[in-house]
Amino acid sequence: MCGRFVVARVGSELVSELSVDLIGDDLPQPSFNVAPTAQAAIVLDSAKTEPPTRRLESARWGLVPGWAKDISVGARAFNARSETVAEKPTFTAAFARRRTVVPASGYYEWKQADDGKVPLFIHPEGGEPMLFAGLYEWWRDPESAWVLSFTILTRDAVGDLGSIHHRMPVFLDADHADAWLDTDAEAPHDVLRAALDDAPRVAESFAWHEVGRAVGNVRNNSPDLIDPV
Repeated sequence: MCGRFVVARVGSELVSELSVDLIGDDLPQPSFNVAPTAQAAIVLDSAKTEPPTRRLESARWGLVPGWAKDISVGARAFNARSETVAEKPTFTAAFARRRTVVPASGYYEWKQADDGKVPLFIHPEGGEPMLFAGLYEWWRDPESAWVLSFTILTRDAVGDLGSIHHRMPVFLDADHADAWLDTDAEAPHDVLRAALDDAPRVAESFAWHEVGRAVGNVRNNSPDLIDPV
């Protein structure tokens, strides 16, 4: 699963590989402890223009489907299982037409140890952005304001990451990110299958190290959270 991640850079540096056309003016600041319901930057292709405009926008982590009566639904939908994403009512419409890429510097995972769960920071070894496959939705709240929200897809963990946790995000490289964002894709299942098949290869370049337990408190948010213990 992915329940906390890090975004150490913002703006064009964050998405240099994805050819973004438009960067929103309300992007959140760098964060070293992004948690569900917080704002984070996501990349999406707007189908309202021809060709689609690729945008970097601020969105709430935790997908709120258009039919939801309350925004609190999103607090339980920060991850979507890739095995069932096409059938779950919360995610079905977004999977078909509203796919997004969530850029990050890395994410935290907790590994069971003899003295409890130990937090690890998992990140690309070369410092390049980590790209998660995600879905997004627009939801209108009772005050007539529109809320953009997202979820991160997960799959069974494999390789070395499987020794840390049984689930991992669906990782993308730049080529699969382009395919994932394609709003004209007529076979989203094929796009998902290709991403799932390639995710283990992408993960092979990741490194990780133990970090302090302060990351467990969402109120803590500073660069030293990712320092090795």
